[in-house]
Amino acid sequence: MRKTVVCGPEMGQMGSALARELGEPVCQATVERFPDGELHVVLPERVAGHEVILVQSLTSPAGERLIELSLLADACRRARASSLTLLLPYFAYARQDRRTRDGEALGGEVLAGLVSTGGFDRIVAVDLHSDAALGWFRAPLQHLSVVTDLAESVRASLPPASVVVSPDLGGAKRAERVARLLERPLAIVHKTRGERGVVVHRILGDVRGRAVLIVDDIISTGGTIEAATRALRQAQCEPSFTVLATHSLLVGDAVDRLRGAGIGCLIHSDSVPPREVPFPEIAVPLAPIVASAIRRDAF
Repeated sequence: MRKTVVCGPEMGQMGSALARELGEPVCQATVERFPDGELHVVLPERVAGHEVILVQSLTSPAGERLIELSLLADACRRARASSLTLLLPYFAYARQDRRTRDGEALGGEVLAGLVSTGGFDRIVAVDLHSDAALGWFRAPLQHLSVVTDLAESVRASLPPASVVVSPDLGGAKRAERVARLLERPLAIVHKTRGERGVVVHRILGDVRGRAVLIVDDIISTGGTIEAATRALRQAQCEPSFTVLATHSLLVGDAVDRLRGAGIGCLIHSDSVPPREVPFPEIAVPLAPIVASAIRRDAF
C-alpha cells in the first residue's frame, strides 16, 4: 500500500529526506496562524487510502508543537488515511520522569498521554530520556536508539588512548554501550553533595592523559557538560573534548558554555532544527535509520 510522509512546519527537511529514502511522496502541511494566535492546518495533497507517516518533533515551544501535532493527526484522519504512524524525533518533557515531592505533576507521562490522543496506530520515538517513558504512550511504541550510529561516525577519528565518559550516573548505561562498541574504557562523573550542601564531582575511572568522548542524550543549557569538563580537567585528562548527544537543543547561552568548556567537536542527530555552533560538528541524519526500521518492520 502506498505511503505518504506528512511533515510538521519545522520538519520539512527531515520529512523530505525520509520520503526520498522510502521512495514515497512527501506532503508538507500548511500551518497558518490567525491574528488571535490560533492555528489552522491544511494538507495540500490527498492522502486518502495512504499509510501516513507523520513527522513532528516536540521542540520549544512544546505546547504549540503539541497543538500542531494534534491538528495534523486530525487532518490526516479526516482525509481518510488508512493508517497513521507518528515519527517523534524529539519528545519534550521526557526528563520529567519521576516525582520528587508531593503535589508535583509527572510531566513526561502527561505529555505522552496527550500525544496518544492523536489516535496513532504506531509511534516511533528516538532516544527517549529514560526507560520509564516506554510505558507512557497509549499506542504501540517502537523505540529507536541512535547513540551507536552517532558513535560510529567518530570511530575513525577517536585517538587510541581515549575514554568514554558519562557526565552523570543516570547516563552510565548509555555511555557503557558506546564504550563497548568503540572498545574504550568507561568513566563516570559522579555528582555528590559534600559538607554544607556543596556540590562535589568525582570521577569514577581513569581519565589521566586521555582524550575524552562525553556521551549524553540531551544537551539543553550545556550546564551538565560544562560541569563534567571542569571535573575531568581536574582529573588531568586531555584539554579538548568530543561530545556526543542525540538531541542537541542548545538553549539560551549553551553554545557559549560549550565553547568555554573546550568542546572540540559536537556529534548529534538532526532530531531538532539545527543551531549554528562555532566549533566542528557532525550531524547524523535520522532519515536513513528510520527508513531502515520502517522497511524492516513493514509498518
